[in-house]
Amino acid sequence: MDRIQWFPGHMTKAMREMQEKKDLCDGIVCVLDARAPAATVNHNLLKIFGAKPILFVLNKGDLADGEADNFVRMIEKKGHFCLKCNAVNGSSKRALVAKMQGITKAKRERAEAKGIHKTFRFMVIGIPNTGKSTLINLLSGEKRAKTGDKAGVTRDVRWIRCSDFDLLDTPGTMPPSFDDQNLAKHLAYIGSINDDILHMDDICLALLEELAQLYPEHLKERYHLTEMGTPLELLEGACQRMGFLMRGGEYDYERGQKAVIDDFRKGRLGKVTLEKASDYQEFF
Repeated sequence: MDRIQWFPGHMTKAMREMQEKKDLCDGIVCVLDARAPAATVNHNLLKIFGAKPILFVLNKGDLADGEADNFVRMIEKKGHFCLKCNAVNGSSKRALVAKMQGITKAKRERAEAKGIHKTFRFMVIGIPNTGKSTLINLLSGEKRAKTGDKAGVTRDVRWIRCSDFDLLDTPGTMPPSFDDQNLAKHLAYIGSINDDILHMDDICLALLEELAQLYPEHLKERYHLTEMGTPLELLEGACQRMGFLMRGGEYDYERGQKAVIDDFRKGRLGKVTLEKASDYQEFF
């Protein structure tokens, strides 16, 4: 499998703008994907914020299993604010606002003691396709930020007024290189890297291999498999189950791989967390 790389030019500009605007913010909301919390941390980006308080939000929590909760506990033990949520579910708003109010509590009390009403500002950052814009829309109560299934929908930096805070919407920003190619694969699985620049057949086989090790029962249930085989055999079993056969009975691998990846991204393969919190304590 070829080495995965992706760092479009607009990301360099975005990181420069974030660096310039960091001093305007009272805190940072770093949106991660609950299925791959370690893969979706951009350490290069976090470095520019220094000692500013960070709220790590493990979004898409409805697609992750209990291991995501272990990440939340581990991150909080490191002294950060953290929660797991689902930004498309309105019930997550209260928990998010409470965490953000916790970050600004001391500043708010000092301001109120002086008779000053201040609107606090947060910069919302993260890897592409983790749901930053969806989270902003949840907090603002309306569709103020662009959303989409493909990586890289947001391309510029802009302020959005919410009832409780001002939020700075930023583009999804990747590190310039992926030192850990296993984590890079996780980003490909969840759609954080543009599918158009990837060999999706390799990505699909890698995903099936990993799921066969971590969640074999999920694959068996979804595709009515009786046993685990090679990644190619698993893909063929999925094609058989979904009726993706061409003339002569040959497997339609292209349709099959797209369907398997879509099943994973939409949660049809069950709740999944690809990483163990105990393996990535140094990431936070």
